[in-house]
Amino acid sequence: MSAAGDRLQDSSRRAALALANVSHGRPFTGLDVYKVAGKVFLIVTDDPDEQIITDDADEQIITVTCEPEHARAQERGYATITPGRYLDKRHWISLGPGPGITKRVVTDAVEHSYDLVVESLPQRDRPRAL
Repeated sequence: MSAAGDRLQDSSRRAALALANVSHGRPFTGLDVYKVAGKVFLIVTDDPDEQIITDDADEQIITVTCEPEHARAQERGYATITPGRYLDKRHWISLGPGPGITKRVVTDAVEHSYDLVVESLPQRDRPRAL
């Protein structure tokens, strides 16, 4: 895994853990799963078999939920943002390190995914602001 992949994954983990009521687990080998109120919003892939291939090397990815229109725009805007692997490709995207994938892009993707999940929860299950 490249240093860029490490940074992408570390940035996504920090962004997720900074949000309210986030739980973290490893239900499957090679996958860090982040949830709010039992609903998944971030998957960090550590398994080498789950890597995407770029022009330079195999890289680790993160996967987040995303509104379909926003997902397609992200995929058009960044070469290393692709439909979510093994998930509903309409509602999930995977991000790999590459040109334009900054810490801000990663943090925004994680926060957007979290917000989508929270908005889908019944009011009683939504986390209270910190």
